[in-house]
Amino acid sequence: MLRRMAIMLVAVGLVLGSVFGFEAFRARMIQKSIAGLRNPPQTVSTIAAGTQRWQDRLEAVGSTRAEKGADLSPQVAGTVKAIHFQSGEEVEQGTLLVELEDADDVAHLHALEAMTALAQLNYDRDVRLLKSQSVSQQTADTDLATLKNDQAQVAQQQALVGYKSIRAPFSGRIGIRQVDLGQYIAPGTPIVTLQKLDPIFVDFYLPQQDLAKIRVGQPVIAKVDTYPDQNFTGTIMAINSLVNAATRNVQVRATFKNPDEKLLPGMFATVDIDVGTQKDYVTLPKTAIYYNAYGDIAYLIEDAGRDESGHDQKIAHQVFVKTGQTRGDQVAVLAGIEPCDVVVTAGQNKLHNGSRVRINNEVTTPFSANPQVSEQ
Repeated sequence: MLRRMAIMLVAVGLVLGSVFGFEAFRARMIQKSIAGLRNPPQTVSTIAAGTQRWQDRLEAVGSTRAEKGADLSPQVAGTVKAIHFQSGEEVEQGTLLVELEDADDVAHLHALEAMTALAQLNYDRDVRLLKSQSVSQQTADTDLATLKNDQAQVAQQQALVGYKSIRAPFSGRIGIRQVDLGQYIAPGTPIVTLQKLDPIFVDFYLPQQDLAKIRVGQPVIAKVDTYPDQNFTGTIMAINSLVNAATRNVQVRATFKNPDEKLLPGMFATVDIDVGTQKDYVTLPKTAIYYNAYGDIAYLIEDAGRDESGHDQKIAHQVFVKTGQTRGDQVAVLAGIEPCDVVVTAGQNKLHNGSRVRINNEVTTPFSANPQVSEQ
C-alpha cells in the first residue's frame, strides 16, 4: 500500500512539475516576444554628412513690375468713334489709340473761336480809337476782359476736345483691348493697359539685419517659374528710405534688362544676392531636418553593440541642429552635426530618441544643390 502511494505521489509530482515548467517556459517566451515587439527596429534611410563650399547669399521673393505702366482710361465720357491699335502691339509715345465722338465739342470750339476773333477785333479797334480819345479807357478795359475770357473758354474747349483723343503717354507694349467700337464709356473706364517692359523692375523685401550687406549697384540674380533654367542678371537700383515698423523689413528694387520681354509685370520671382566670401559648410538634404515647435532636430545613427544573436545594433540619437542657408535640396548645418556623421534622411516620423533602427539605402533619392527637372 505504501509503495503504491509513493509511486502515485511521484507521478503526481512529475506531472505538476511538467505543467509548472511548461507554463514558466511559455511565460518567458511570451515576455521575450512582447519585449521584442515593444521596440522593434525601424527601417530608415541614411546619408553621411558632407561639406560643400558655398558663396554666402541672401535669398528673397518678390514681384516684377514695369518701369512705366498704366491702365489707360478716358477723362471724359463719350462714344468710341475709332480704335487705332491692335492688342499686343508696340506703340510709341504720343500714338493715337482711341477717339471718342467729338463733333458737338468741335462745333462748340469753332463758335468760341469766332467769338474770340470778334473780341480781338473790338479790342484792337479800341486801342486805335483810344489814341484819339474817341473811346473811353473803361470801354477798352471791358473789351480786353471780354477778349481774355473768350480766350480762356477757347483753351478750355480745346482741352475738352483733346480729352476725346486717348494717346500713349509713353512708349511700350499695348495689352488686350477692353472696349469696342461704338461703346459708350464713362470717365475712368479701362481701355487698355500699356507697359514699358525694358528694363523691368523686381521689388522684394529683406530683413533689417541684412541692410548692411547690400548696396546700390550690387549684382542680383532673379528666377521665375516660367523659365526655370534661366537666370536673369540685374543690379540693385534703390533701397527704400523706410523700414516697415510692423515687419522690420525694407523694400529693395532691382532693375533688369529685358530686351526679349520675357519678364512681364506681376510675375513671382526669387532673388539671390551674393554677399561675403565663399565658406565650407556641413550640408545635409532638407529631408534630414525634422522641424517641430521646440527647434530643428536630426537623428544621428550610433552603434549600440550586439544583440543576443550576435548581430550589430544601431540606434537613432536625437540632436538639435542650427540650420543656415539652403541650395536646392541641400541645407547648411551650422551646429549639431559634424562631417561624416551618419544622419537619417527618411523615416524620422517613426523614431524617438534611442530607437533601434535598421538601415536600408537600397532606394535613395538624389539630393543636389542645383536640382534639375528630369527629362524622363
